[in-house]
Amino acid sequence: MEKLTGLVSMASLFLLFCLPFAFAGHDYSQALSKSILFFEAQRSGYLPRNQRITWRANSGLNDGKASGVDLVGGYYDAGDNVKFGLPMAFTVTMMSWSIIEYGKQMAANGELRHAMEAVKWGTDYFIKAHPQPYVLYGEVGDGNSDHYCWQRPEDMTTDRRAYKIDPSNPGSDLAGETAAAMAAASIVFRRSNPAYSRELLRHAYQLFDFADKYRGKYDGSITVAQKYYRSVSGYNDELLWAAAWLYQASNNEFYLNYLGKNGDSMGGTGWAISEFGWDVKYAGVQTLVAKFLMQGKAGQYVPVFERYRQKAEFFMCSLIGKGSRNIQKTPGGLIFRQRWNNMQFVTSASFLATVYSDYLTSSRGSLKCAAGNVAPSQLLSFAKSQVDYLLGDNPRATSYMVGYGNNYPRQVHHRGSSIVSIKVNPKLVACRQGYANWYTRKASDPNVLTGAVVGGPDAYDNFADERDNYEQTEPATYNNAPLLGILARLAGGDGRYNQRLPVAVPAPNPVIAKPKPAPKPKLTPTHASSSSPITINQKMTSSWNDRGNTYYRYSTVVTNKSYKTLKDLKLSISKLYGPIWGLTKTGNSYGFPKWLNSLPAGKSLEFVYIHSASPADVSVSSYSLA
Repeated sequence: MEKLTGLVSMASLFLLFCLPFAFAGHDYSQALSKSILFFEAQRSGYLPRNQRITWRANSGLNDGKASGVDLVGGYYDAGDNVKFGLPMAFTVTMMSWSIIEYGKQMAANGELRHAMEAVKWGTDYFIKAHPQPYVLYGEVGDGNSDHYCWQRPEDMTTDRRAYKIDPSNPGSDLAGETAAAMAAASIVFRRSNPAYSRELLRHAYQLFDFADKYRGKYDGSITVAQKYYRSVSGYNDELLWAAAWLYQASNNEFYLNYLGKNGDSMGGTGWAISEFGWDVKYAGVQTLVAKFLMQGKAGQYVPVFERYRQKAEFFMCSLIGKGSRNIQKTPGGLIFRQRWNNMQFVTSASFLATVYSDYLTSSRGSLKCAAGNVAPSQLLSFAKSQVDYLLGDNPRATSYMVGYGNNYPRQVHHRGSSIVSIKVNPKLVACRQGYANWYTRKASDPNVLTGAVVGGPDAYDNFADERDNYEQTEPATYNNAPLLGILARLAGGDGRYNQRLPVAVPAPNPVIAKPKPAPKPKLTPTHASSSSPITINQKMTSSWNDRGNTYYRYSTVVTNKSYKTLKDLKLSISKLYGPIWGLTKTGNSYGFPKWLNSLPAGKSLEFVYIHSASPADVSVSSYSLA
């Protein structure tokens, strides 16, 4: 659980250059899969049938009952059993941003559906926590009583009181961050679940109005949060952050005007800092507004948005050691902000560097630093260096993602993973019994907390894998959330990212139906023989121009014409020069997406791809019928 953090001190910062890349490459796709899996271990409430972390079970089933509201669900923030609204909302915002930017790469790795499910687990809870326009429940459970006990979530005997904000007890930072989460998530579900997307956006509008109309810090209303998630930066950054996400989600000029008129007075153009996380959002706001500026959306506020951009670039330059005040790094090259859970700042900052690199590349711009102009690729290289360090390229050769590599933390500061599963031993683990029998064990956790990113090493790259070393061995959801986007980006390789292209997040399920007709379709006949039970039809469904280039969207429908079930399908696809959705790549061939094992008789599977050339060559390599 996070102790309070403050705004970064601007004095006495120094730079130690990164070690050169001298390690083997990492499997970013595997790391992405594992990092998403961690969120399933943090689930509260009734677990779904497709739950993959099987050592967990239902928990917190009476949450909110005493207050007359259903607050079952959501996420535990870290190694404890409290549901803190502010870091949970930031987690959902960053997961959503990861999908918005790199959903196509997640789809190519077969992880988009899992990532979207992780977002929805949070937004479903926020809908419950926002029962009225000016009421938002921001915490369930109490950190003090929770920390007195060491119990599995399934055994909780601690106080599960619910705490809320309302007009008499405001919390602009909490309501603002939750508005940002709902707005960002509405973009994620716009194509696959339009009704749900509209519902999320409606909540986002109401929450922003609540945050802006009734101003105040949430920890002044929910005082039990002060010891754990105190809002040191105040609420102005969350108001701007929410406005930026609402503008991106709705294109409503009200929010553009809000950013333009309040940027100076609320710190958006004034704070030059080198920290981004669950408390301090200014660098995130500045990055988003800089994107709007690059996209030509600033309107009459170009001078104001230029000032946002200058501060965004101050942040970026400080990361790569090219600024006037550079961030501190460990001798091994890792960003170092604070002793307690430093890794949260590593992943958040690296995400901003990744997306800003791509924004600059798309706009054919360069980063303007005190040390001179810098190519956008240096930002992406920096982010990669941080991720590689996290995954094991460091002086200790330790992976700080549990379950990745051979040398990773085995004694994680996490109640659920450190106590034998309730499915193995259903006997109640009492409050203090957990400390006596499990917390003090000098042995590996009985349950592997796969994908969890722990707090990480100290300022000198030292790390002690001990359960009571909570500063270094406790994981948190907001450590992982920004990492999803970076890993997806790195797994996708260096080519063909373009923020200006109208890339939409694809639906998470395949289309087992006839494709919708498109005007003047261009058909490409199957490459299978005339006696083949499989047909392949392609059509160009849309096209658009971007800076002199014409891009095409192709729909390809694979149909099983036999009376048997089609299995083990392998397709060969050549002359493909863009992203593809709806298939899983294995080696040099493509097969069914991970959510589909076979194709029944007479049914069809659709996949789509985008590139600036004629249709790709698609043929059947092998298959079996059963």
